[in-house]
Amino acid sequence: MDEKRHIVHIDLDSFFVSVERLHDKSLEGKPVLIGGSSQRGVVASCSYEARKYGVHSAMPMKKALQLCPHATVIGGNYSSYSKASAHVTQIIKDSVPLFEKTSIDEFYIDLTGMDKFYGCYQIASELRQAVIKETGLPISFGLSSNKTVSKIATGQAKPSGQLFVEHGMEKQFLAPLSVSKIPMVGEKSCEVLYSIGIHKIGDLQVQDVKNLERHFGKMGLVMWNKANGIDNSPVSPYHERKSISSENTFQKDVLDVAGIEQLMISMLEQLTFKLRNENKVSSCLAVKIRYSDFETATQQISIPPTHSDILIIPELKKLFEKAYQKGRAVRLIGVRLSNLSEGSYQPGLFDNHERNENLYKALDKLNSRFGTKTVSRAATFGISSREFNPFIRD
Repeated sequence: MDEKRHIVHIDLDSFFVSVERLHDKSLEGKPVLIGGSSQRGVVASCSYEARKYGVHSAMPMKKALQLCPHATVIGGNYSSYSKASAHVTQIIKDSVPLFEKTSIDEFYIDLTGMDKFYGCYQIASELRQAVIKETGLPISFGLSSNKTVSKIATGQAKPSGQLFVEHGMEKQFLAPLSVSKIPMVGEKSCEVLYSIGIHKIGDLQVQDVKNLERHFGKMGLVMWNKANGIDNSPVSPYHERKSISSENTFQKDVLDVAGIEQLMISMLEQLTFKLRNENKVSSCLAVKIRYSDFETATQQISIPPTHSDILIIPELKKLFEKAYQKGRAVRLIGVRLSNLSEGSYQPGLFDNHERNENLYKALDKLNSRFGTKTVSRAATFGISSREFNPFIRD
């Protein structure tokens, strides 16, 4: 007989907002939006107070402010979010034998077999309380026999709650919920399901799989399995991320090549600041350009392992020149640093390594305390980090 699985899904509630509230208590109980403040900026995260007005992540900031005009808008501070995420990750790492980190604020934990020694629900409950106590961040979890049901259970437990779906009760738990609650079932799929009379997960549970496959192809069976609480996907052991990136969508399509280059340098400054903050180096640089007709061009190059923007900027300029088609209006630009590893870069024979490192330590200290653009190059002066949207989270 197969051993019963016990899978926990953990999600930090309104993570970016919650981190901001740790630093500014006046934000408590107020509608808060994190993201770009421009006309074409988007909401990266929002508080539950803002969600009451219909605001959600990935919504254009302009629309969000129409729905909730009295909301406080914050550009966001990746350094703070990264530190908070690392703190939570370490607590989980020290507490459980196997976990998977799927995003900056979301985890799966496999407690299978632990019930022989200690109740799995009690283990998860104590872990949640430890995170709350040590970080001050609200957190929710769902516990069940698999990833899908546990993730949905977490959503039902929010905000700041916990829920255990016992073995054999998966279908009964899922049946009354909207099909939109199923992970990976997006708006378009929901529209198709609604059009054929399927609104609740219970409706989906009793459908003929062949009928679903006529509308969704192979995804039809996947949806049916999830609706019936069937998910055998494993919890993959956690590995550190291998890339970081930043993208910016312009308010209006632009032709100002010099301005685009300045902005990309500013984005690179912020990414290398994150690398130094996490004691990492990168050995691959990539740039991305999306034109007004949505055609996208990318270029990348290997670089010596480094966290120094001084060394990367010349390569960034070369890549941009290679990727950009002169005379075309640009809608979006992006910079990515990948092949990340722990440690500091190996200085070249003629590098003024010690001086550069001391300078970075001083600059990073100021930027960590007062914001990531407190001190920057003269070439990027006046470029606001509020326009960057490197992440979108619920």
